[in-house]
This record gives sequence, structure tokens and C-alpha cells, in this order.
Amino acid sequence: MTTGGYEAVIGLEVHVELKTESKAFCGCKTSFGAEPNTNVCPICLGMPGVLPVLNRQMVGYALKTALALNCQISGFCKFDRKNYYYPDLPKNYQISQYDLPIALAGSLEIEVDGIKRTIGITRVHMEEDAGKLVHQGNIMTTPYSLVDLNRAGTPLLEIVSEPDIRSAQEARLYVEKLRSILLFLGVSDCRMQEGSLRCDANISVRPRGQKELGTKTEVKNMNSFRALERAVDFEIQRQIKLIEEGGQVIQETRTWDEDKQVTRSMRSKEEAHDYRYFPDPDLTPLIIDQEWVNRVRETLPELPDEARERLIREYNLSGYDASQLTISKDTLDFFDACVSQYPDPKAVANWVMGELARLLNQHNLEIKESKITPNLLAQMLKLLEQGIISGKIAKVVFEEMFTTGDSPDKIVQDRGLVQISDEAAIQAIVAEVVSGNPKVVEDFKNGKGKALGFLVGQVMKVSKGKANPELVNRLLNEELARR
Repeated sequence: MTTGGYEAVIGLEVHVELKTESKAFCGCKTSFGAEPNTNVCPICLGMPGVLPVLNRQMVGYALKTALALNCQISGFCKFDRKNYYYPDLPKNYQISQYDLPIALAGSLEIEVDGIKRTIGITRVHMEEDAGKLVHQGNIMTTPYSLVDLNRAGTPLLEIVSEPDIRSAQEARLYVEKLRSILLFLGVSDCRMQEGSLRCDANISVRPRGQKELGTKTEVKNMNSFRALERAVDFEIQRQIKLIEEGGQVIQETRTWDEDKQVTRSMRSKEEAHDYRYFPDPDLTPLIIDQEWVNRVRETLPELPDEARERLIREYNLSGYDASQLTISKDTLDFFDACVSQYPDPKAVANWVMGELARLLNQHNLEIKESKITPNLLAQMLKLLEQGIISGKIAKVVFEEMFTTGDSPDKIVQDRGLVQISDEAAIQAIVAEVVSGNPKVVEDFKNGKGKALGFLVGQVMKVSKGKANPELVNRLLNEELARR
């Protein structure tokens, strides 16, 4: 991205659906994918005369998150009504926190091109989610929208950063790091495709060296890390071009159009006074004593930065490998469990980050949904180490394990994949291949390096990939030396 003489100033608002069994202020389930309007009751439907009751687990998760983000916990906080009118907001207000949130003044560290940057966190506050609109029809018919209120009342945390982010890359790294922390804490499943992690970006540009902030726009509707990075990058470039052409950036809310890869104007940007905040009269202020904070602090698990340093220190892994293995708690747990059974951390890391990650992405699965367990991977690596299977065969076995969940021993036996390590058997194949390819042998003698690779490939083809590669190379070189 080129910004020329301009500097981008970016602040992010990340909304996180908490992994509680019930909603923020009633006992309805929060499960994703239920039939529309089935996880509802008079409270989350906003019926007259009902009273909300605060979900204690929601507060516990908020405290856990705030402590992990180095925030100052507020001993006294309250809930407010944020008033606006939309079809998926049944009460015509959202219960949120305004001037007295649960936590303030935190920080999160990211690494950009080897340089560490600290991003300030303004606040963490609790609120309830709205419902969901499902848009139907198009301009050729009669467009209309359906309302699903299952999500209405689901516990949310809003995590607001300081305007410390300076590029689209930093924005992506910040949200990726935040997601890792939330997954390690176990407070949310953070599935962006299901809406349980959502991000809005406030973006402005200013001439380099200028202290005064430019006019900001808010970009919404980014449902992946890639979309976030592209949307922020596009908006920065749009604003710079607009200013350089003599135009003026207006404060507005824009949406990201994934198909056209552009941001589009939605509406003028709301200010806080537009929501007419006032304290919710149905919910008493919340007093959080130090004893509660201390109890939550004691439950904090190993977090991504700590885990990364442990992998580097104990296993001598590279910083890149350690970062990839600590993207989620499930990935780290899988790696640790496998290393405990097959103590070659680098070999385990290569398979987890390579073949396993590829297959999980291909099938859109989480690592905990994989049929390959740490025990199965350890068994396969032992077969590879013992020379029973080759590296090429190991990939075949791995894919079969991923599909069926069968043990590597069973797959190797059922499919006859045992590696050929008998010198006499391989020598016979080598002699056959060399005799059958006199032109290639001549090329080899004339110094053409690719000739040897061709002959190795032919031996592996005849042996159906079962020949021990080390023996093939040695015996082939010996045979060629005799010719």
C-alpha cells in the first residue's frame, strides 16, 4: 500500500459473542443455527412489563478478557440504554455500557515485520446483540427482509482500540492477535463466518507530521481477516485520492462490498448523542470487588505470547513456527499432545502446519473436528522414522487417516504401502530402469543433472512409490558408475 505524504489513523471496534449457555439478560439458549425465532422469550422479544436479569457468566468472561488485555477493572460500572430503531431490535433500544464500562486503558502487542508495536485499548464493555435480518428478493422482484430474533440478547463484548493502528496490515494483525487471546481464554468461538467475531474500522488520513486528526469514516461488514485488510486498504486509498483531487472526506458509515472490492456509503455517521443514552432503570449498577477480580485472575490460562516463548525456549522452534502453532488453543494443545508421544517438535510442527493445515482449510474444519488425533499423527511419524513408509507414502497415509480416522498401521497393511528396503529388490529395479533408458544414461554421463532425477522418478514409478529413497539414490549412483 502506498500512502505517499499521508498517514493513516485507524481504530477498531471488535464485537465478540461470548460462549455462554444462555443470553445476557434471560435464560434463552445462544446456540447457533437453530430454527428462526425459536430461541426467544418475552424478555429478549422486548414484551411490555418484563425485567432483565444479568448473566453472571457474562461478567466473568468480561473480567477474564479485560485482565488478559492488561485493562484496569472498574470497581463500579452500570448498564445503559442505547436507543435506536431497527427491525431486528425488538425493544428499540440495546442494553449496553456507555460512560462507566467494566474495563478501561488496556493494551495489546503485535509484531509487524519483526518490530513490536503496542496498540492501546480504550475500553471493554458488555452489551447485548441485536437480531438478524435475512434479505430476500431483488430489483427484478419485490425485495423484502425476514427477521430472526434468535441472536437478540446474546452476550457481547465490545473491545475498542485507541487510534494507534497505522496500516491495513497492522489492523489485520491486531484482530488476529485478539482472536488468539480470546480463543485461549475460551470465552468465545470467534467464528467470523457465523458472526461471533465482528469488526468495525474507524479510518482517517492526515498529512505526515500533522497532529490533528482527519475526518473519519466507519467501515462495517467485514467477515474475514482478508476482507478487513482489503477494506481498510481501499478506504485509505479512497480518502487520499479524494483529498488530492480537492474533495472532502465526510463523516459517514460505509459498508464493504466483497464482490466489487470497494467500500460504499450507507448513512451519515451517528454521534453518541444520537443514541440518547441513559442508565437502564431495570438493572442496578454493578460493583466488582477485588476478591472477584483476583479469583478470575487466578483462572487465566497460558496466553499466546507466553506459549510462543515456551515453544521457542523448550523446543528451539523458530519464531514463525511458534506463532503459527499458537494461533489457537486447540492447535497448541494438538501440538503439545503429539510431541509428548513423538518427541521431535520440528517434525510434528511441519505436519501440523503443512498437511494438516492444508486439509483443514480445504474441508473448512477446525483442528478439534479432525479425525486425525495427536496419537494417530505420532504413530504415523514413528512408521516414517522406522523406514516402514517413505515420506511420499506418509502423505498418502495421512490423507487416508484424515478421511477415515483409521490408524496408520491399518492403512499401511490394508493398502500394501510398506516401504521396500530390500537392497536386492531395489537393485533389480534400478538395473531394469538403467538398461531401459540408454539415452538418459548418456545424458547423465555428459553432465546433465536432470537425468539423475528422471531415473530416480522411474525407479519410484516402477516400485509404486514404495522404494526407500535413500537406497534408490545410492544404488542408482553405484549402477551408473559401473556403466
